[in-house]
Amino acid sequence: MQIPLDDIRVKRRIREEPEDIEDLMNSMKRYGLMNPITINSENVLIAGRRRLEAARRLGWHMISANVIEATDRVSELEMEIEENTQRSNFTDQELMKAYTRLERLRNPNIFVRIWRAIVAFFRAIFSQGN
Repeated sequence: MQIPLDDIRVKRRIREEPEDIEDLMNSMKRYGLMNPITINSENVLIAGRRRLEAARRLGWHMISANVIEATDRVSELEMEIEENTQRSNFTDQELMKAYTRLERLRNPNIFVRIWRAIVAFFRAIFSQGN
C-alpha cells in the first residue's frame, strides 16, 4: 500500500537518529524501495525509520508500507526490536563469492561472449520468421 510521507507519524524510537542514510539513499535511488516500512492502522511508524528518512531526503511524496494491527505499545516495541535484530549480514566469504559472481556477469570471458552472440544471432533469425 502506498502512503503519503506526510501522513506517517514517528513517535519515540529506540534508535534516536537514523545513521548512514547516504548509502541507503543511493540504493533507493537506484533500485527503489525493496522492503516496505511498517506502520500501524493510525499511520504510526513501527519499523523502517531509516528507509522513511531516506525517502524524505530523496524528495519522495509516497512510500510503500505494510499496515499491521498491533494490539498495544508492547507489541509495537517488540516488532521494532525484532526488525532491527533479526537480520543476518553476509559473512566475508559469502560477500566475496557474491562480488566474484557479479564481476563475472558484468565482464564475461571471451567464450561466454561468443556463445551469447551466437544465441542472439539465432534468436534474431528465428524470431523474424514469426
